Amino acid sequence: MKRTFTGRHMLAICIAFFGTIVTVNLVMAVQASRTFGGTVVDNSYVASQHFNRWLDEAEAERDLGWKAVAQRSGDRLLLTLAGPHGPLADARVAAVAQHPLGLQEDIPLRFEALGGGRFRSAGALPAGRWRVRLDIRNENGRVRLIEDLPA
Repeated sequence: MKRTFTGRHMLAICIAFFGTIVTVNLVMAVQASRTFGGTVVDNSYVASQHFNRWLDEAEAERDLGWKAVAQRSGDRLLLTLAGPHGPLADARVAAVAQHPLGLQEDIPLRFEALGGGRFRSAGALPAGRWRVRLDIRNENGRVRLIEDLPA
């Protein structure tokens, strides 16, 4: 017996097709809103007015040749800082630990000098992935670096 294609069949195909599209869009929208931590800048026009200055500052920071290595030491953060001529023992370090997805509050970190360009955070850093934004200064200049800490 041969079946005929009716309007009900077409209705079922359309509902299945568009239902799949709507479901996927809703799932993606929910995931995007749960994992997006916020804006990068509040006003892109105002940020664009500072762009060339930021490029000049970044070039000056690169010219200093400072490097930082961040690693965990127990529940503390251990930094090793070096310049082109050796350890940066006279540096002043400030940092903020940020969760990569913005799911936890930012944690400001202060550091104690251990000598030889090594610094240890005064406070504990919870377990997990963190992005540490470092602000390193001495009489020669200032460098802002970002170090990612794996979980």
